[in-house]
Amino acid sequence: MSIPEMTINVIGAGLAGCEAAWSAASYGINVRLFEMKPKKFSPAHKYGGFAELVCSNSLKAARLESAAGLLKAEMELLGSLTVPCAKANAVEAGGALAVDREKFSDAVTAKIRENPLIEVIEREVTELPEGVTVIATGPLTSGAMADIIKELCGDGLSFYDAAAPIVTYESLDKEKIFFASRYDRGDADYINCPMNKEEYQAFYRELAAAERVELKDFETHPFSVYEGCMPIEVLASRGEDTMRFGPMKPVGITDKRTGKRPYAVVQLRRENREATLFNLVGFQTNLKFGEQKRVFSMIPGLENAEFMRYGVMHRNSFINSPELLNRDLSMRSNGSIYFAGQITGVEGYMESAASGIIAGTAAARKLLGLEPVELPAETMTGALTAYVSDSFNSGKFQPMGANMGILPDIGRKIRDKKEKYAAYADRALKALRGELEKIGKNNS
Repeated sequence: MSIPEMTINVIGAGLAGCEAAWSAASYGINVRLFEMKPKKFSPAHKYGGFAELVCSNSLKAARLESAAGLLKAEMELLGSLTVPCAKANAVEAGGALAVDREKFSDAVTAKIRENPLIEVIEREVTELPEGVTVIATGPLTSGAMADIIKELCGDGLSFYDAAAPIVTYESLDKEKIFFASRYDRGDADYINCPMNKEEYQAFYRELAAAERVELKDFETHPFSVYEGCMPIEVLASRGEDTMRFGPMKPVGITDKRTGKRPYAVVQLRRENREATLFNLVGFQTNLKFGEQKRVFSMIPGLENAEFMRYGVMHRNSFINSPELLNRDLSMRSNGSIYFAGQITGVEGYMESAASGIIAGTAAARKLLGLEPVELPAETMTGALTAYVSDSFNSGKFQPMGANMGILPDIGRKIRDKKEKYAAYADRALKALRGELEKIGKNNS
C-alpha cells in the first residue's frame, strides 16, 4: 500500500476523535484529524483546545468497583490518551476523577499535535473525505456535517435525547408489581406498578413541585418541538388527572393482587435483550437526578429501585446505531465509515472517549488487513458497543452510559453491592487482558 492509502480521516477533535486518532496512530497509520475550531465554534464550545469538557469537569467515579471506574481501567489497558491526561491534571473531587478542564484540554492537544503520524486540519468539513473515515462530531454537529450524516443514515438521526429512567429488574419489589400487557393482548411483556388513589395523588403532588434542570441557551425545549414527547412533570402540571389519561392510564389493566383495575399504573418496558434493565414508559423528564430518585421511588415496587440511568431531555444529536452500526462501530451499509462518540448513543465523557478507541482501533486494523477485535461482553467497553449495535434496541433506541446493569450476570448471588461490583470488575479486566494478549496488543 502507498502512504496516501494508509491514511484514516477522523472528523472532530473532541474526546472521541482524539482517542480515535491516537489509537489509529498507535498502529502506525497516518491520521488526518479535522477540527473546525478555532475558526468556528459550536454554541457550547468556548476553548480552542481539543477534548474540551463543555459541562462538568468530572469524569465520574475513580474506584474500580464502579461502572465509571471500570470503564477508565479498561481504557487504560486499551492504550487510552485521555485517561492518563486526566490523571495528570486531576483536581480534588473526593472519590471522583475530576480535572482542571483547560489543563486537561491542553495536555490532550499537545499529545495530538506532537504525534508525527497525526496531521491536524483546522477547517469545517462540508464534504465527506475519501477513504476510511471516523465521524466523531459530537452532539452539536454543525449544519453541513449534519446534512452528511442525514444522507448516510436516512431517518436514523435524532436531535433530541428524550429518555426515561432505567432501573434494574433485581432491585424491584416483586411483591408489588406484576407482568401483564394491556387487555392481556400478546405476551405479558410489561411490568405494571399499580397505584391506588391516595398513592397517585401523593405522587402527583411531589412530581408537579419537583425541581427541574435549567436548559442551556443553545437548547430549544424539546416539548416545543414535538408534543408527543412531553416531559412527565409538564404533563402533571396540566392537571391532576392528565397522567391518568396518558402514560399512567389504567385502562385494560387488572391488578393481579386485587382482581380490579388500579386507579393508575406505571408500566416498565424491557430495555435490553437479557431483561435485566427496564425503563419507565412515558417518563421522559427534565427533573434533576436527585429529584427523580426521590419522586420516582414513590412508585409502588420502586421504593428501593437501582437507577442505572436517569431520564433526560436535551439537545443531543445521535444516530439509530442498533440499526446502522456493527459491533466495531462501522456502518453496515459502508464498512469504510465509522462513528464514534456521543453521536453513537453512548452517553458521557469517558463513554464517548472509549468508543473513539474502539472505532480508531477497528479502522486501523481494517486498513492493515488484521482480524477485527470484538471486546468481550463481560467488559464495560464491550457491553456498551454491544448495546449500541444490538438490533433488539433499534425501534426504541435511546443513549446509554456505562452502568453495571448492561454487563452479563455474574452467575452467583452476591448480596453486598460493593463486593458484587468488584467481582464484575475483576471478571472484566481478566477478559480484556485475555483478548489483548490474543491479538498481541496489551498496554498493561
